[in-house]
Amino acid sequence: MGKTAFLFPGQGAQTVGMAAELCAEFPQAKERFAQAQEILGYDLLALCTNGPAEQLDSTAHSQPAIYVASLAALERLDAEHPDVVDSCVVTAGLSLGEYTALTFAGSLSFADGLRVVAERGAAMQDASEASPSGMVSVLGMELADIEKIVAEASQGEVLAVANHLCPGNIVVSGANSACERAAELAEQGGAMRVVPLAVAGAFHTELMRSAVARLEAVLETVDLRPPRIPVISNVDAQPHDDPVEIRRLLGEQVVNAVRWEDSMRRVLADYGVDTCWEIGPGRVLRGLLKRIERKFPCEGITA
Repeated sequence: MGKTAFLFPGQGAQTVGMAAELCAEFPQAKERFAQAQEILGYDLLALCTNGPAEQLDSTAHSQPAIYVASLAALERLDAEHPDVVDSCVVTAGLSLGEYTALTFAGSLSFADGLRVVAERGAAMQDASEASPSGMVSVLGMELADIEKIVAEASQGEVLAVANHLCPGNIVVSGANSACERAAELAEQGGAMRVVPLAVAGAFHTELMRSAVARLEAVLETVDLRPPRIPVISNVDAQPHDDPVEIRRLLGEQVVNAVRWEDSMRRVLADYGVDTCWEIGPGRVLRGLLKRIERKFPCEGITA
């Protein structure tokens, strides 16, 4: 078997009903949710399978839900295709998914990773509620043009490029009024589509700064080890071995742009992989990879 890369989804991949079939068929997957219930103090599996959607979509709940569901899907892959798991030589995760990748790579234990993710989600939810803000996906425009729009639309408010997802798909994040101005300018500038995202606030901007201290505090309480395989950081699209540096970057990730396109190009160029696997709910990462390198194969194991 060749070399594979594992990709883990981020917030927004959650759907009511996820993990139900997975946990019914694979006891190892259900055990992940049983462990999560002991740590979190509530029935995460029931929330994933039954909703309600507005509760699952809350940042405080969706982040631990996607983390656990993705690792539960990994249990299925390990049961069905252990050779695929053994062939993984590099991993990455989109925003929240970076924690799943670090757990798979042995840098975090499952329990410690869940504690960190739960605090991260709660802190980001609180930061979102403190300031009306949001995110807008701009399709069909170049980064340089979007950066000009951000500069014009900010008008003294927080507004920034938050996600470089793939060619022609860039997310802008900031104060609601600034996002509205940016959306209008993008439409006037020839954007193919402008899509407001269903998120609680302006992730990956300075409006999340209050969440960083809480995240850094919980990161200091867990044992963070050098990963056994490279984990590509969202912040700089590079792998890191030093736990001190990994902690720093995880804190900065909350207020910095996610460089997903650069991360994927690093994965494809530097590690000799011939297949990627998206592991967890949804198909977003497979779609992004097709826009980055159209013919590169990407399999999926969903939650």
